[in-house]
Amino acid sequence: MLESFFFTKQGDFHPQEAYPITLLSGPPSSGKTSLLFQFAVNSASQCSNVNSKVLFICSRRRLETKPPYLAQGIDPGCEIFKRIKMKYINDDDDEGIKNYFAAFHLKDTFPIAVVVDDFGDFFHERSCQERYGNPRGRDLAMVRTLALCHNAIIFANKTGPCRLLLSDTHNGDSPRSLFIYKRWIRTIFTVKGDDSGSLCLKYNKYSESGSSKGTKTAKYSIAFQYLLLEGITEVDDEQ
Repeated sequence: MLESFFFTKQGDFHPQEAYPITLLSGPPSSGKTSLLFQFAVNSASQCSNVNSKVLFICSRRRLETKPPYLAQGIDPGCEIFKRIKMKYINDDDDEGIKNYFAAFHLKDTFPIAVVVDDFGDFFHERSCQERYGNPRGRDLAMVRTLALCHNAIIFANKTGPCRLLLSDTHNGDSPRSLFIYKRWIRTIFTVKGDDSGSLCLKYNKYSESGSSKGTKTAKYSIAFQYLLLEGITEVDDEQ
């Protein structure tokens, strides 16, 4: 699954092996949007149906401020980018995401993947508190939206593969709302820096009890405006 975030040889990426809903979390300026966009490119390129699309949901302002970097070897003008459709949502419009997934089952065809960049940033603390009249309004809003996301993706997978990838930003060791995410998401990737200046993407697969079942790590960097994979380390479940 780590390979899905990087430009690798044809056949290295197997989206059908993944859980349908995944979270990628990391600190600011750690290349999360680049990883998400590479996932979108891989999803589109590995699907044999040329009519299949990938939907990339994000804030236009944030994307234009910090655009994603591509891996070396990818032609920015290649046809595959026509299969990636952008959907822009206002910075604090969590209702826009909720409404999209609430009507997901009405679509004639489903995308092979939906990617939501900076998912947690759409949930503005004060507006959620005012809407729900509750100091934990943001948590409530996230729970309701994640429930809709989960139901929508499970429904879509009854007719064919459809993946959902969310990203969030954290400043500590784990996402602020990890306890909420783990209710709906079994596969969580976290990004951390290392002493060499590179970044490490760690794969965590959670059981229904919330415990981690096994890990592996990809080391990467952002250099010369490219996303560069330096290597992937396998870790035994028993370690």
